[in-house]
Amino acid sequence: MQLPFSLFLALHYMRPKRTFQSIITIISVLGVLLGVAVLVIVLSVMSGFDEMWRSKILSFNAHITVSGFEPIENADELIEQLEALPGVSGAAPVVQGLVFLQKGDRVHTPIARGIDAAHERKVSRIPEHMVRGEFDVSDDRLVMGRDLARQVGATVGDTVLVYSPQHFVAGDEMYLPEEFVVAGLYDLGMWEFDIGFVLTSLDRARDLYKLENGVHAIQVMSDDPLRADEVKKRIESVLPPHLQVTTWMEQNRQLFAALRVEKNMMFFLLIFITVVAAFGITNTLITVAVQKTREIGLLKALGFSNRSVMGVFIWQGWIEGMLGTALGVATGLLVLRYRNHLLHVLSYRFNMELFPKELYHLNEIPAAVSFADIGIVAGSVLVICTLAGVIPAYRAARLDPVRALRYE
Repeated sequence: MQLPFSLFLALHYMRPKRTFQSIITIISVLGVLLGVAVLVIVLSVMSGFDEMWRSKILSFNAHITVSGFEPIENADELIEQLEALPGVSGAAPVVQGLVFLQKGDRVHTPIARGIDAAHERKVSRIPEHMVRGEFDVSDDRLVMGRDLARQVGATVGDTVLVYSPQHFVAGDEMYLPEEFVVAGLYDLGMWEFDIGFVLTSLDRARDLYKLENGVHAIQVMSDDPLRADEVKKRIESVLPPHLQVTTWMEQNRQLFAALRVEKNMMFFLLIFITVVAAFGITNTLITVAVQKTREIGLLKALGFSNRSVMGVFIWQGWIEGMLGTALGVATGLLVLRYRNHLLHVLSYRFNMELFPKELYHLNEIPAAVSFADIGIVAGSVLVICTLAGVIPAYRAARLDPVRALRYE
């Protein structure tokens, strides 16, 4: 296949030579590579945070929560009614509130969640994340996160004391703490849930909060978490008006909105790395235009149009951008593949925790490669690099053939 003359000449000018021009070209391509790689890595990590937080949240909480200002008395009837709705895969009652948990001289303030073990597996994945002991909340047993166990110094089989805030309401009576045995430890990999909750039976939780037979809320699991809003509308149509229905997206709206804003801002800021690299491409092409002045003059004297001359430099900018983009995407994907290995090596090398779980609420750096994001990055970079050739192309096209042939 015969190449267009402009493309042929652009490839000829880009042929590796041991000149300063070749060094500048390589540096320009490396600049594009670095910018693209950083964009791919950062955007993938931000998408990974978004997906992992969704996964962790939905591992602990259901997709939809039904609650009211007062305890729900007819929970069993409502659960049967909810499970009969299209799109609902399960429902479970819950009683929860803040408690004081004591082991020896250590005190922590988690949220005690009373659950019905028969229904809990329909709305939670905690039984799948047990790391020690077993998921057993019968009688006086409870289950807690592994990080909470470390915080209070408890392990499977230990006895802990639980104080309910309800005990402090009546000032003329004295209540003794409830004793519980730690039956198992779970690890969801999210600090907020691993240190902030203990799970016990529905009856023991009712005792802590002085409830006879009501529940604080009903958790509902839908077939598709991304379509929870549709199921919410069906639920609202059958529930009495005094009950409130909220989805997991509404409960975590601020978190995911902040992630979207941060991702967009990171793209906007980091794209300037590519803009700086594009200035390097412009500088390279201006150098080429100056060095090839007599050749350009000869081409124009032979009848080549301004458009053909401009095409030479536009092609060069596009090729350098394409090369840098392809290598940048490959480099970014390679770093993402071994990101946690690199994290562990750096942490070991510098003897410091670079990604503390207490701060980021996660065990490792998450990442989710989005081909849509990569396409946006690649397209944006190619446009910027192609436009980088416009200035030198315009300068070359305006050269006067006579003056160009006399150029020394």
